[in-house]
Amino acid sequence: MSLRALLVDDEILARERLKAFAALEPDLELVGECADGASAAASIEALAPDLVFLDIQLPELDGFQVIEAVGLDRMPPVLFVTAYDRHALKAFEVHAVDYLLKPFDRPRFQASLARARTWIQGAADAGRLAGLMESVQASRPPQDRILVRAGDRHLLLKVEEIQWIEAEDNYVRLHVEGTSHLVRGTMGGILQKLDPERFKRVHRSSIVNLDFVKELRPWFHGDYQVLLADGTRLTMPRAYRDQITRLK
Repeated sequence: MSLRALLVDDEILARERLKAFAALEPDLELVGECADGASAAASIEALAPDLVFLDIQLPELDGFQVIEAVGLDRMPPVLFVTAYDRHALKAFEVHAVDYLLKPFDRPRFQASLARARTWIQGAADAGRLAGLMESVQASRPPQDRILVRAGDRHLLLKVEEIQWIEAEDNYVRLHVEGTSHLVRGTMGGILQKLDPERFKRVHRSSIVNLDFVKELRPWFHGDYQVLLADGTRLTMPRAYRDQITRLK
């Protein structure tokens, strides 16, 4: 079985080592290489590889953010490439997700590749990756950038520029000055990635960036209107009032 693989690592020497080992595997084809998270997410969507060698520590977006940007349901099987220490890698072992710890040799590369072939031939269990992502997100600091699609391009959006967020079917719409972007996900999922001191849920279908809230106005039946700096008006049911009491 021939595997099409994408190589993602910002270190030239690490990419060269992976390419050298891959060249010795007759059934492994490298279809591309990336040195940053944004181009990695775009390449995964464009090339649809069977396997991704994914560095965790990347510029712009780290390896976990690449997975979030692509989506767990669309992410190919992953072999993580990392310089993390053994303690930090405990989550990988708990969820049976394989990794190559730098510096690695060819036998370790071959062992990980054999495991990846087993995953793919048996229809890789996405639950392992989902469990890992849940564990990792619980201990990660809030994101400062989010990858969004703009036509046929991918843009890195600074989280601080997001004015408010609304639910839209299986997506969330991120509103920034003069435009908006759709990102696949849920309101609860996006909220977990954001700074809880800055972003507050004011409705089951809306989240606001407190930096852009201009005024709270009493409304009917104990509800409030949230007036944003650009004139946007959102309704905040009284059940959510405690979320932004510091603005009263």
